[in-house]
Amino acid sequence: MLRWRLTLGPLIIALLAALCWADAQAARPGIWLVPLAVVLCLLATQEMLGLFRAGNKSPQAWFVYVATLLPVLSACAPIAWIEYPADCPVGRLGWLACGLAAGLLVALVGEMRRYAEPGHSLANLGAAALSILYVGGLLGFLIQLRLLSVAGNTSRGGLLAMLSMIVVVKMTDIGAYTAGRLWGRHKMAPTLSPGKTWEGIAGGLVFALAGAFLAMGPLASSLGIAIGHEGPLHNAQVFLYAMVVGCAGIVGDLAESLLKRDAGVKDSSAWLPGFGGVLDLLDSLLVAAPAAYFCWISGLMG
Repeated sequence: MLRWRLTLGPLIIALLAALCWADAQAARPGIWLVPLAVVLCLLATQEMLGLFRAGNKSPQAWFVYVATLLPVLSACAPIAWIEYPADCPVGRLGWLACGLAAGLLVALVGEMRRYAEPGHSLANLGAAALSILYVGGLLGFLIQLRLLSVAGNTSRGGLLAMLSMIVVVKMTDIGAYTAGRLWGRHKMAPTLSPGKTWEGIAGGLVFALAGAFLAMGPLASSLGIAIGHEGPLHNAQVFLYAMVVGCAGIVGDLAESLLKRDAGVKDSSAWLPGFGGVLDLLDSLLVAAPAAYFCWISGLMG
């Protein structure tokens, strides 16, 4: 497992770095990352359907694929404009809301289309709605992060907002794994996730703080983005950002553990040897994305 992680990890980082570099140069911020978001959404949806089948739920697959993809595509709608109109009544987050509503309607139509007898539709609709919200909706927040304007700059500022979240979350994962292996004694959630310890969580948050300062320092400078404040106020903001996003990432990891544990599987799939499936790679990012988004739009960061 470690060998695969050491092999695939750098390749995944290199691919993301290349796409982000191309995206930072593009006239339409986000355009290079849209195909990646679509592929990740479809693969994650496939894994959700596998978890549902393991739990004896069977929403109609093609309707779930379409319904889950709609929020992601809707969140990408502002990319269609080179200069998105500031007075657009939908705003930016409104596109994601419209996609979620449309996805739910598609799921309803799918169940109505095949209805034959009572006893299954509610469970199948609940499963489909979970896929729409968990995969489509939360992945849509990743796109919303990319489209944020930070320091008056969407092209590179939005990239900083998205990458800062990824850096903090993945540093949290690394810190939690390392500290847990070295010093882990007290189980955090022994039934849900036996490998997680309170010592690991503490180590993860320390690494999250290091990741946040790395993102708001060298990374922001390399992108040419000045993050408003310096001194104690800036340090306090970065600390809060690290704690909020790091904790959200930990909750995201536990959330997917809940889904897998309930379905009775170890990994969401075998797409990525050493990592598991796409959901295993994205789980902490999905929940951390809206937390990071609200940190940026609330003025805590930026």
